[in-house]
Amino acid sequence: MSAIDEGIVREYFEQSGFLVRQVRKYQVQSRKKQSDEEIDLLVYNPAWKRQARKPDFFLFASELPYLHRAVVAVKPWHTGVFSAAMIKGSPEILRFLEEQVIKEIDRFFPPTDDAEAGDAPAKILVLPGLPTQEPYRSQAVALLQERGVDGIISFRAMLLDLIDKIEVNRNYRKSDTMQVIRILKNYELLRDSQLDLLGGDRRAKL
Repeated sequence: MSAIDEGIVREYFEQSGFLVRQVRKYQVQSRKKQSDEEIDLLVYNPAWKRQARKPDFFLFASELPYLHRAVVAVKPWHTGVFSAAMIKGSPEILRFLEEQVIKEIDRFFPPTDDAEAGDAPAKILVLPGLPTQEPYRSQAVALLQERGVDGIISFRAMLLDLIDKIEVNRNYRKSDTMQVIRILKNYELLRDSQLDLLGGDRRAKL
């Protein structure tokens, strides 16, 4: 996973008020990941209210206020979609849900009170997208939920949200991701209205 992929996810959560922690600074390539290396980011919402409902499975920006804390696995396979067949044939996609990995979550998120002890961190998967046609889309969603995924976010949804929020008259020098998007918008290579026309319903294409 490149730094830009993780940077998009980080900015998406930070722009919604989350505290984000990167679990490791190195990339595992020549060996199998250890349990704690299957998790890419930890996110925590300091504005979360205890009485809030659970967020929907599709974590659009409007659902983020209902998310308390989560472990996030980022799968930036931008050339395809996550069909049920692909998920079954690629066990590494859901390896962050294995029992040994789940045990690490308590170390990352030690409960501070009795209420938090009963509120397990959500397990979020960031992916390129799902099939748009039925029944393949529903099959993929059902399989992810069955395996223990609490929510998913697509790169398309995150990028659309970031593009809308970035203002061209601001200098985002502290974020390479935001600055690149701002430059593209400034030179009209990215336009909010253009993306809306081309993209149609954002929810339909997650």
